[in-house]
Amino acid sequence: MQLVHPPLTVVAATISVLLAGSVLAAAPTSPDTAIADETLTVLGQTYRNTATKTQLEPIETPQAISVVDSETLEQRGVSSVSEALRYVPGVNTELRGGAVSRLDLFNIRGFDNYQNFYDGLLLQYNNWNLQPQIDPVAIEQLEVFKGPTSVLYGSMPPGGMVNLIAKRPQREAKHSVSVATGTGTLKEMTVDSTGAINEQLAYRVVGLARQKEGQAVTSEEERYVFAPSLDWQLSDRTLLNLNLYYQKDPAAGIYTTVSASGSVKSNPLGQLDSDTFLGDENWNQYNRDVTLLGYKLSHDFNDNWQVLQNARYMDSSAYQKNTYNAALAADNRTLARNAYLTDEHSKGFVIDNQLAGKVQTGAAQHNLLIGIDYQYLDAKILYKDTLDYSAPPIDIFDPDHSQIVPSELVFNYQDQQSIRQYQTGFYLQDQMRLDRLVVIGGARYDSYRMDTDSHSLYMGSASHSLAQIDQDNVSFRFGGLYELDNGFSPYMSYADSFEPVPGADKNGQAFEPSTAQQWEGGLKYLSEDMSKTFTVSAFHITKQNALVTDPDNIYGPKLQTGEIVSKGIELEGRADLTDNLDLAFSYTRLDMEITRDTTDLQGKTPVWVPEQMASLWSNYHMSGSLQGMRIGAGLRYVGEAQLDAANTDTVPDYLLMDLAASYDLAALSHSLKGVEASLSVSNLFDETYYSCYDQNNCWFGAERNMEARLKYVF
Repeated sequence: MQLVHPPLTVVAATISVLLAGSVLAAAPTSPDTAIADETLTVLGQTYRNTATKTQLEPIETPQAISVVDSETLEQRGVSSVSEALRYVPGVNTELRGGAVSRLDLFNIRGFDNYQNFYDGLLLQYNNWNLQPQIDPVAIEQLEVFKGPTSVLYGSMPPGGMVNLIAKRPQREAKHSVSVATGTGTLKEMTVDSTGAINEQLAYRVVGLARQKEGQAVTSEEERYVFAPSLDWQLSDRTLLNLNLYYQKDPAAGIYTTVSASGSVKSNPLGQLDSDTFLGDENWNQYNRDVTLLGYKLSHDFNDNWQVLQNARYMDSSAYQKNTYNAALAADNRTLARNAYLTDEHSKGFVIDNQLAGKVQTGAAQHNLLIGIDYQYLDAKILYKDTLDYSAPPIDIFDPDHSQIVPSELVFNYQDQQSIRQYQTGFYLQDQMRLDRLVVIGGARYDSYRMDTDSHSLYMGSASHSLAQIDQDNVSFRFGGLYELDNGFSPYMSYADSFEPVPGADKNGQAFEPSTAQQWEGGLKYLSEDMSKTFTVSAFHITKQNALVTDPDNIYGPKLQTGEIVSKGIELEGRADLTDNLDLAFSYTRLDMEITRDTTDLQGKTPVWVPEQMASLWSNYHMSGSLQGMRIGAGLRYVGEAQLDAANTDTVPDYLLMDLAASYDLAALSHSLKGVEASLSVSNLFDETYYSCYDQNNCWFGAERNMEARLKYVF
């Protein structure tokens, strides 16, 4: 099937209207409407705040939002989005351990999240193994919008979302090259170049090449990134940004698990090492290619009204060979295994049209936002599985990683699926300021459809099935914030979310969308000199229409009666204590419970939800003879979580320490101007920690990782 996209005449007409806008708008842009904030200048004219889809400040938003900037990403030597989120309150990372790097999986306020946004547009995920990842080398900053976000972004989990802001062209020329080495015989090189071509054009080119050994024995990781972009000032009022992101991952580590016995729980025969691999090097492969081609078209009609069209096309593929395990045998050492493969291809298109304007009604100033967005995904999946545990078993304490002979594998099950998803959303938002009072309100209508065509073959018996879901939803959001004289701003908000749910119950009744509501109240503070800021928030999220097991037929169709409640407190702050010392801290207290269920899970806490999390990071800038050196240190604590859905045991808490140091070599010699050496270490004391989904599927946390980098900026 050909990819459905808006007719080219629509795009052409949009560009024509915007180019003509300079004639329609009589008044030139005033200095008051220019982007004065330093952060926005770096992020570019087409930047929009994740929490409001406007250029308004997060401090004015009556909902919690956390920001991780590019300096922090570089200082801590992060190589994934999950690593970048380790110090953000309310976010639990490494759900599948430290050895699994092929996907960004985390939960926010207890709700799992497989989908990120890149520059305000969804990174489309096929719900199998093909998740587009954006490498931090191409990211200017991450914005974590807490709580339900459906009013602006449609289908999303109720815990929140992560928006990755891309590096954008700058008019001022700046170029950098870096090389790095470290744990796992790391070999990495990055380039980043930006500047003006002429008065109308500015460019940016970001690139990366990385190779290293994975944490698990025999595994390897390899990645190549090429991300060019171009700003074209079509007129004084019209800016077109063209952008490309290409990523190739020839190798992406492992995806296998270990049993709880021998890892998080004791085994009478001993304990496993944190580099344990229970797969097979002859059947462990993951190749991924992702191409994202997009544009942003921004036009100011006058001082008050602006339109932005943000669109992106995706073409991606992934090929995987892997194994999965049965329960540990009675001898406490033997694991039966199945071998499987997936061959996945996805093509998608997303577009978001936004009209923003300022309207004055008496003493009130309204920041209006009207939007229409659309997305389409065409995914093809081939899945093969031996399904009878005929792959050679493995001894977990004396593993032979080269037992599988690929040509001898017999796949008893095969499934070919074609999945097409369509979603259209219409949204409206008004952010009103009346002196010190900021009030926000919004509503959205979503129409979602998914068609699935599946051809299965099991032991020579073929079957064919068609399924369709067609669901719609209306979401609301409102809140208020009041700015006091002393820098404090108390706020209160309400927000909805929804997630489409495919399938039907045992009576053939199609499922309804899963919905959630959040109440949040808190206090934000920003000192007059902007050297200190903190946010404390309390939230209560109720999610309905979750799928649960039918107690009369545990293997049959699910029922839709489940309810989950997540409530807690988050604290986040930053402070410049002196000219040389700064501090960042966070704390999360989370209580999550299944409040309605047809089985014995009612009253239980889902897995991967720690009761408490806390972090502390401090930087010290040396002076005197050590001028040019910066030393940073951090502590991150993750409390205990449930080991399985039945809450039969817990996964222990852990406390890790990270370090980072950098030195500007220009302090040694003027000839070394622009050269910086840096060192980052995560899990300094190489603590062993775990994450578990159930008794048969656990993962080791990331071992100590060191990275030394030399960077030249010119």
